[in-house]
Amino acid sequence: ICAADLYRHPQLDADIEAVKDIYTDSAVSVREYGTIDDVDIDLHINIGFLDEEVATAWKVIRTEPIILRLRFSLSQYLDGPEPSVEVFQPSNKEGFSLGLQLKKILSTFTSQQWKHLSNEFLKAQQEKRHSWFKAGGTIKKFRAGLSIFSPIPKSPSFPLIQDTVLKGKLSVPELRVTRLMNRSISCTMKNPKGELFSYPPNSQVSAGGHCKNIPTLEYGFLVQIMKYSEQRIPTLNEYCVVCDEQHVFQNGSMLKPAVCTRELCVFSFYTLGVMSGAAEEVATGAEVVDLLVAMCRAALESPRKSIIFEPYPSVVDPNDPKTLAFNPKKKNYERLQKALDSVMSIREMTQGSYLEIKKQMDKLDPLAHPLLQWIISSNRSHIVKLPLSRQLKFMHTSHQFLLLSSPPAKEARFRTAKKLYGSTFAFHGSHIENWHSVLRNGLVNASYTKLQLHGAAYGKGIYLSPISSISFGYSGMGKGQHRMPTKDELVQRYNRMNTIPQSRPIQSRFLQSRNLNCIALCEVITSKDLQKHGNIWVCPVSDHVCTRFFFVYEDGQVGDANINTQEPKVQKEIMRVIGTQIYSS
Repeated sequence: ICAADLYRHPQLDADIEAVKDIYTDSAVSVREYGTIDDVDIDLHINIGFLDEEVATAWKVIRTEPIILRLRFSLSQYLDGPEPSVEVFQPSNKEGFSLGLQLKKILSTFTSQQWKHLSNEFLKAQQEKRHSWFKAGGTIKKFRAGLSIFSPIPKSPSFPLIQDTVLKGKLSVPELRVTRLMNRSISCTMKNPKGELFSYPPNSQVSAGGHCKNIPTLEYGFLVQIMKYSEQRIPTLNEYCVVCDEQHVFQNGSMLKPAVCTRELCVFSFYTLGVMSGAAEEVATGAEVVDLLVAMCRAALESPRKSIIFEPYPSVVDPNDPKTLAFNPKKKNYERLQKALDSVMSIREMTQGSYLEIKKQMDKLDPLAHPLLQWIISSNRSHIVKLPLSRQLKFMHTSHQFLLLSSPPAKEARFRTAKKLYGSTFAFHGSHIENWHSVLRNGLVNASYTKLQLHGAAYGKGIYLSPISSISFGYSGMGKGQHRMPTKDELVQRYNRMNTIPQSRPIQSRFLQSRNLNCIALCEVITSKDLQKHGNIWVCPVSDHVCTRFFFVYEDGQVGDANINTQEPKVQKEIMRVIGTQIYSS
């Protein structure tokens, strides 16, 4: 060890001392490998500030620090190779997915810092700091010094220190003052109500932005990376685990870390498995959650529920983890309906943070939130609310979604067939009660099975049409649930609707109505298998049909009955909106 000490860079010693001073002696531990000129620095990050429910959702142990292990060159420190980064919790061996996300963030941060870091550069930065504390310094100078630290959002693990305390402590030695300085700029992540992650919409950018600010180097690189870790941890659920860009939700952020809805991230996550250990799912925005709940309710309230409410939920009893509260082998539709009603009433009343919604559901019915989690996580499709700029105007609804329901293997087979035969777009109408199953099992050929609702007059297969009015009929967009209106009736109703001035603004978030109709726009392979009987097409090969868009209509709202997907202007608009990301192999 004595020999190894000769090679330990003095700047490394200074940085270790700074960590001990600003935090505690136990905040850092050192393991030297003198013979290979390596040193492991373990930084202990206190996460006691996390809300208990958040810690549970993130699968972290609040009472145990997260260890950030950096391996440096012992003798070269900042002039040596870029350090490797490991993140772990000693007792948390299973499912510490947060560590993967944090490791990626801190590796990127270290790489960026390493471009300009050197022992000389750091020394120069620290000399600037020492010049603030020469003999004869005044409180005015001291306060001027504080301004340099203002960008650092302080670790939430320290309390705010009031000015009166500062004034009383100014006589302490220089290093004690630096610790106070660090604490005095605290900026806690909780808002006044004590709810985590519920920034008002107008401050969303600044709240998310400040956790990515680069802390200063005044106290060395080790303190800088600890500060950055402490800034990032409380808001990890607000950033995509793949691209680390902020999520954009209509209703605040999700509770769990997730993949964002950008096509490239979704593709990387599902197809390449990028960061799949760090997130369980793609982020689900508020309106999509409402849509999933509405579909679940329609299937549950259907007289055909025993056939179409498939899959039936498997939900663990929160009071007895060894038993299932909802069990597919012992179906209890009444209890399920009660839990779903609780989900609906809270979703309609509350627009607060996810945590707030969860607390209210738990009060009303302990099975409500577990059921909502199942509805979201059992959805096998990728659904994203389309922004106005990417909506198909001719569909006359604000509830438009990108819907990719094919698993990667089917999508790959579809792309191969498309290269051989080409493809086109057509509508698929199906009553909303059927979509609960479609999103989890994919579009299936229901002809001559118990799932069949309408007659299979043109043979076995998935029924499609290039004409919107025909598919609207199948979706139940008529007077009775299963009555198929004539084209003339639909045209008449559409014209009547369009002459009535809009009495209420278009709902941009919640689906308010219990009377919902929906229609999908699919891409279909134009091979000889596709049978065309006028404007009714039948595709017997399930792999040759992939959903692309989904449109929802509320309270008797009606779409344009005269859309023909084969018209060049309609095709051009579809391609403009869908972009090329989905098609690029």
